Amino acid sequence: MRPMKRPVPSRRNMMVLTATCLVLGAATLAYGADGTDTGAARHIKGRTIFSDEFPRAKLTIRREMRFIGAQRVNIHGNSEAEQYIFVRADSDNIVRQFYLVQFEHFLPTNDLSYDYATMRTTQVGNLQFAYDVKTLSDLSSLLREDQGSDGQAMEHLLEKQRLVLAHKTVMVRMFHLPSTDHRTELMIVYGEALPENSTAPIRHGAVSLDTETPSSAKIFLEHARQGLVVETQ
Repeated sequence: MRPMKRPVPSRRNMMVLTATCLVLGAATLAYGADGTDTGAARHIKGRTIFSDEFPRAKLTIRREMRFIGAQRVNIHGNSEAEQYIFVRADSDNIVRQFYLVQFEHFLPTNDLSYDYATMRTTQVGNLQFAYDVKTLSDLSSLLREDQGSDGQAMEHLLEKQRLVLAHKTVMVRMFHLPSTDHRTELMIVYGEALPENSTAPIRHGAVSLDTETPSSAKIFLEHARQGLVVETQ
């Protein structure tokens, strides 16, 4: 699987296969500098995203992170989504940590749905998320290779800011399904650069920490949770 590939959608009432990465569509509409869009169900102020629906909530990213942009994406003609990206970078513009917050829904032209029933779960605020934790040997290259994906769209946005993802990265993906038909979702991806002395296993491609080193997976999950405040409305 390609590195930030999303679970592959199947027909409604069938499982959406969970993949290693995020499969997202290419950016089709960028927001303004403040992340606002006239008539939109969501807007951002500072480091807080206000969502009026699916879910109705307020999401705040911790102070050390910098909001670098928002964009609307089309995912292979099947769904639409809004991306919000936050980073913490060092003096060499290497991204040490990032959050990708994405609100997504399937288009009425299909009957696809999401299913994360086989994944572990965690609580953030009042919302329950399915999640997994992986290490990636070269996240940036994998994103660039995933033509037409939202991972590639995120990479392009980073490039515009002259930011570069670290080669060795741990990634925590979290999915919340706010509607009973499971045709909408809130996805939060947290990334953290691994230090040279990290003991987390890493090989070419991706390694599932959930199965190989569950104790490490829990540590990185907690890092993702600590940097995020979710308040339902």
